[in-house]
Amino acid sequence: MAAIMETSMSNMLQFMKLIGQLKRVPRTGWVYRNVKQPESVSDHMYRMAMMSLTITDPSVDKDRCIKLALVHDMAECIVGDIAPSDNISKAEKHRREEEAMRHLSGLLPDGLKQEVYALWEEYETQSSPEARLVKQFDLLEMILQAHEYEELEGAPGRLQEFFDSTNGRFHHPDVLQFVKCLNEERRSPNTKETKPSGNSQTAGADSAPSNSTTQDS
Repeated sequence: MAAIMETSMSNMLQFMKLIGQLKRVPRTGWVYRNVKQPESVSDHMYRMAMMSLTITDPSVDKDRCIKLALVHDMAECIVGDIAPSDNISKAEKHRREEEAMRHLSGLLPDGLKQEVYALWEEYETQSSPEARLVKQFDLLEMILQAHEYEELEGAPGRLQEFFDSTNGRFHHPDVLQFVKCLNEERRSPNTKETKPSGNSQTAGADSAPSNSTTQDS
């Protein structure tokens, strides 16, 4: 029994070390756009988890949204942050991430192993209202971060392509209201006039252009 517990804790240590790598994996889209000190994947997932925590919609399972946010990019601690412009097909990206998730979840005790893998799969297949909402948080966090980088650099509009890639992809009323508020701030007298971001329900596509450097996980 002691040997089993020792093995289990050793696996948990390896799991936590791998997860810790997410703090050192920069978000590829920002790297390709020469953003100074780009955020990590861990940074991105943390604010998504906070978005999940603060959602006011009683029809969604808030705790499940938080879990989905914390798990959805977990595989990137092994495969890295693959961007559309890396010319890796969606099928190959999924294969690599699935393999990584099987390895990661395999380090966890039974029960937790199944839960973590199932959460990742739920997000990948967008098979629940919570998964679809967290996907919108993924995009919302991206454009909020883009706005912050533009402010930090004093370069309004420089990262407009990230906003453009979200057109037509926001649907939840709370998210749409947040995007409206963000757009209004971007158009404030202190910033250069920029195009609205993510509000059009007709102009968008299901994914960013293949030559895009935008984040789309």
